[in-house]
Amino acid sequence: MANNALPDEQIIASAQARIRPELPETPLLRIPDLDIAVGQPLWLKCENFQRTGSFKARGALNWILTAKDEELGDGLVTVSAGNHALALAWAAAKRQASLTVVMPEGSSPLKIRRTRAFGAEVIIHGSIHEAVAHCHHLQERHGFTLVHPYDDPRIMAGQGTIGLELLRQQPDLKRILCPIGGGGLISGIGLAIKARRPDIELVGVEPTGAATMSNAWQKEDAGASLEAVNTWAVSLAPAQVGRYTYEASRQVVDRIVTVSEASIRAATRHVLTQARLYAEPGGCAGLAALLDGQVAIEPDTATAMIVCGGNLDLEQVHLCQDDDENQAPFSVSKSTTPRT
Repeated sequence: MANNALPDEQIIASAQARIRPELPETPLLRIPDLDIAVGQPLWLKCENFQRTGSFKARGALNWILTAKDEELGDGLVTVSAGNHALALAWAAAKRQASLTVVMPEGSSPLKIRRTRAFGAEVIIHGSIHEAVAHCHHLQERHGFTLVHPYDDPRIMAGQGTIGLELLRQQPDLKRILCPIGGGGLISGIGLAIKARRPDIELVGVEPTGAATMSNAWQKEDAGASLEAVNTWAVSLAPAQVGRYTYEASRQVVDRIVTVSEASIRAATRHVLTQARLYAEPGGCAGLAALLDGQVAIEPDTATAMIVCGGNLDLEQVHLCQDDDENQAPFSVSKSTTPRT
């Protein structure tokens, strides 16, 4: 696959065959108590059960397994406050590639510990903006290869394997609710499913305080950046999407909705208590869209939501009890690199 080409169905199928020995299919579950609470049948694609606790393991492993020796030789570098760092650390260890991860101050202690446990060097450095700058400094100084969290066709192909699994697991699927951070997840899924089932509606969901892809769509500019992001759903809080994810999303995403902080907290409560699944706020965004009325309750429409991750610090659990949508525990100023 050319580095400048969006992955097609064949490339995504190849990625699936490549990563399957290490990453088995994740379950697609129906939870009766949650169905009753929501008012419609809802399938949950449980990427919170994935290795490293999120869908990011798919793209990271596909990138590592397709990397040339010269890409790995001088080591890898990335900047992330969360799931991408953890997934890439795990995947890099598969080929004994060294990895340096720059994380901003205030990053999840859970994700920092687990990233280090996989053998990566973790540098905690300033604000997210300062962490980005330091990452690029290390790349230039040491000749590291930068692995982008989402704006890379190989990463997108790995994430697209979720779409192939969904089509096999639920052939009658009519609608998918997918969270959007930088756009790699929804782009990969969309490229996979629309090739076979263009009739399936693919709905992107963003926090109102981090409506990054919506902003890019409205301005018709992949480089459009938010002045600030403000949301509890940290994994959905980049300030800017990517060139590839913007291009792919315009092709495969039917619409994007935004959801309030109160609905994200309410959705997280439902998933933790009624579905009895340990999921991070970003993974509950699809349910938030239903609770917020941004997506209609349609009992006769087979609907799936992507529970994209489960790396939630225990200290954060109590925050889903607060219904004051004016309070958002995570807030940063403008940056061009995602917290994923």
